[in-house]
Amino acid sequence: MTAPQGRTAAPESAAPAAVPSPHHRPGIVLAVIVGCQLMIGVDTSIVTIALPNVGDGLGLSAGGLAWVQNAYMLAFGGLLLLGGRAGDVLGRRRVFAAGIALFTAASLLGGLAGAGWVLIAARALQGVAAAVAAPSALALIATSFGGARGRARSASCPPSWASAAPSA
Repeated sequence: MTAPQGRTAAPESAAPAAVPSPHHRPGIVLAVIVGCQLMIGVDTSIVTIALPNVGDGLGLSAGGLAWVQNAYMLAFGGLLLLGGRAGDVLGRRRVFAAGIALFTAASLLGGLAGAGWVLIAARALQGVAAAVAAPSALALIATSFGGARGRARSASCPPSWASAAPSA
């Protein structure tokens, strides 16, 4: 098959363009994803502010307080690529939902912690969950909003900036 000059012919087996589902509500999808990204991004700042009170309440030393932050950051940074790959292999929506559910459960565990080691373990679990959820959230935005204009509009939502900004 030949095409006019300057154009390439489309393969005959090309898949038809995806038809949006009648149940697909881009505003709600974006609000949920950005809200979850905001929750993950702001978490470190909130804990940093609360560290002095946490140290007093749980009797943590300065080294213990450092581990409250480090446990999260080490797990998050160390597993971020693995979380992205898991989203590619297992499905972005499924991995995102699992990551947010685990993050919520770990946050509850951390909030109810009665000992320093429980809080540090909960923070490490939060880091694992954030490493699973964050890459899938960004991939869902890229795939849910077709075309360059849709992605640009969804990425310009101010709360999504929090996920790109470094935490304190």
